[in-house]
Amino acid sequence: MKKLHVTIKLEMSVPDDWELTETSEGGQVVKLPNKQFLDIAIEPLFASNPEETWSSTPDDDALNDFLDMVENEDVIYEFVTH
Repeated sequence: MKKLHVTIKLEMSVPDDWELTETSEGGQVVKLPNKQFLDIAIEPLFASNPEETWSSTPDDDALNDFLDMVENEDVIYEFVTH
């Protein structure tokens, strides 16, 4: 089996009342004002044609098989103010 490295970096404009919070495992998530939390993580999307609409799979076994291949996931959150 070979390794595939994937780096995900997003830049988003978000409401001022969003906050960062740390989980009990030391990771970060975003605290939303409606008593919910947001974690942006890898979720594979599939399509039968690369020019068509992509969607997540309803097949839990296929999703779990894919996620089992992920050895490490690192998401870093940072607010930047100018």
